[in-house]
Amino acid sequence: MDAEHLRALQAPLKEKYRTDAQSALVTLHAQGDVSGDGLACKVQTSRALIEAGLHPATGGTGVQACSGDMLLEALVACAGVTLKAVATALDFKLKGGAVRAEGDLDFRGTLGVAKDAPVGFVAIRLLFDLETDEPQERIDALTKLTERYCVVFQTLAKPPQITLTVKR
Repeated sequence: MDAEHLRALQAPLKEKYRTDAQSALVTLHAQGDVSGDGLACKVQTSRALIEAGLHPATGGTGVQACSGDMLLEALVACAGVTLKAVATALDFKLKGGAVRAEGDLDFRGTLGVAKDAPVGFVAIRLLFDLETDEPQERIDALTKLTERYCVVFQTLAKPPQITLTVKR
């Protein structure tokens, strides 16, 4: 896809959202099933059923997906797609590359071993290894725009209000 095709694809959407802001609000959904034996939650994705379980650092076998890994995978996917879209829009010559996310967890918090240990990631690093001959200022612009428009990055950087509800 080139910049012209991307602009043509997005132009009607941008115009629609400018004139009708409400039409830009879309609710995404995810659902899991906790039925069955074992400590697992089956999550239906758009492509496959993923069974998430405990990380080995909390007693899991490592056979099931870890939700922490899935969070990092979502960040990598979003950042990668956003990077490619921004590169396309900027006519940035990207020959290839890789996106990687790393996150640090202190499992003492998750297991309730130390009340002062946090539950959740204490640090996340997003890394790009790009194959390009573009000058540094263009790489910096690509990086800045990718960070700005990556939904998962922005959600993690500026957490939304989140609620938990239980129904019987």
